Amino acid sequence: MNPDRLQSLLSQFPQRRIAVLGDFFLDKYLEVDPSLAEPSLETGRTAHQVIRRRQNPGAAGTVVNNLAALGAGHLHALGAIGDDGEGYDLCQGLQALGCSTEGLLRRKELMTPTYLKPRDAGVAGLIGEHSRYDTKNRKPTPPEIVEALAAQIDRVLDDGALDALVIMDQVELPDCGVVTRWLRDKLSDLGAQHRQVLFWADSRRFIRQFRNVMIKPNQFEAIGRINPLPGDEVTQTDLKRVIPRLRAEAGVPIFVTWGEKGMFVSDPEVRLIPGVSVRGPIDPTGAGDSATAGAVLALTSGATPAEAALIANLVASVTVRQLGITGTAQPADLEDALVQWRGQHPGVVI
Repeated sequence: MNPDRLQSLLSQFPQRRIAVLGDFFLDKYLEVDPSLAEPSLETGRTAHQVIRRRQNPGAAGTVVNNLAALGAGHLHALGAIGDDGEGYDLCQGLQALGCSTEGLLRRKELMTPTYLKPRDAGVAGLIGEHSRYDTKNRKPTPPEIVEALAAQIDRVLDDGALDALVIMDQVELPDCGVVTRWLRDKLSDLGAQHRQVLFWADSRRFIRQFRNVMIKPNQFEAIGRINPLPGDEVTQTDLKRVIPRLRAEAGVPIFVTWGEKGMFVSDPEVRLIPGVSVRGPIDPTGAGDSATAGAVLALTSGATPAEAALIANLVASVTVRQLGITGTAQPADLEDALVQWRGQHPGVVI
């Protein structure tokens, strides 16, 4: 990978047509000024004072954010959210990115999933965040909603104007998100039927339920470890043992992230594509989603799996340096990141 090859791939991004299917959340930040805190007259507890609010699409919406920042030409959101104020804000945010929300169903029986994130204004990174408040649907998604969403998926695929379908399976409670077991089976069938479309899936709990779909688990999801502790790491030996099995089950190339060390790709031989070493404070929020955006755009633009993994690493190395926000990368950022990567890994040929 040299600058000319990278530029050749990046030049194709504006022609790409990507649909993102899955659990769309609203990321809502409340910027709090600690110096203005006052006691509540009713309870005596601290009343934190919000001086700014900012919000943007999260979860599946984070992938849309990154696809838009990287220059994708046409974006479609496919999912189901609540018919509520958070849903309105989420749709407004997606539309501002140039993403169609025609396939994002609004249903009164659902709540729009929301991550409410109070944080101290002026304190960068995770250290400034207070306890988070999550709004999620904790009952199984009604089958009629999933079937209506499946009809939207068929509509977009049958139009024949799609390069990739990215599946973001965010909700961990079984069948409580929009990507239910039934829909995973349907998507596996669709992946076999629509070989001209790149199917790519990311799932926090159910990555092994996908077939005929490229998957991108992180190191812990790959081995089935739930709720790893900060600082935990899976050994390269363990990953190289499990990745061939995942590749055989999926039936297509797979990608496995290994934190700051990079990304494994199996096509079908297992190869580690090293990451960019980043100095200073980082915020890993959304790094995996930004890597997905980079890899999918690269693959649909003619990149090899190894090249796509490298571009995913470059994108993530940019987004983790943006503190206190879910970061994005611009094409020009990748050119600088490639220079840095080549200096750190002079002997690696991709």
